[in-house]
Amino acid sequence: MRHHTGQLKQLSSLGGTPLCRHAALALAEAGFASLLAVVPAGEPGEQIQEALAGLGFGFVVNPDPTRGLASSFRVAAQALEPRIDAAQFALADMPFVTAQTHRAVLEIFGQSRAPVVLTRYGEQPSMQAGVHAPPNLFRADLLPELAALPDQDQGPRELVRRFAGQLLAVQRPALELTDIDTPQQLAAAQAL
Repeated sequence: MRHHTGQLKQLSSLGGTPLCRHAALALAEAGFASLLAVVPAGEPGEQIQEALAGLGFGFVVNPDPTRGLASSFRVAAQALEPRIDAAQFALADMPFVTAQTHRAVLEIFGQSRAPVVLTRYGEQPSMQAGVHAPPNLFRADLLPELAALPDQDQGPRELVRRFAGQLLAVQRPALELTDIDTPQQLAAAQAL
């Protein structure tokens, strides 16, 4: 979206608050043991760090975010502490995901220890209905595979496919799936 507005997408204002802060507030309220944000290098990363000030985040720099979403997963997976049980991943451009959603993903993992817990958006409870999107949780033994993802803009889809028979999903309302990638989507989100 930067080329449309001249501003980094994560810093675009939604209701007077940067997109990344909306997403970060939900994470901060969810009760995670630690929080880590992957940011771009230089001034854009510094601006995101400023936008997240006071929320308890640590930061790690993705030196080349143009290599796709998988590059951010790699950077995060390599930076995580080795003693964790799992890592939950969320996106800065999904401002309507709630703390309740993050807690539900954590709760399902705590009960099941499933290798992958996804979020399914939409009103249908069947596994085939709805759309799977972040937040996604990966058990700690899968983090080396996340750290080795090839460049792509799809994140860990192949890993999710491989564990399709063992994964669990949290059902959430379709509104939370709102993903802001264009000025038109931002304008539509302002009206919600």
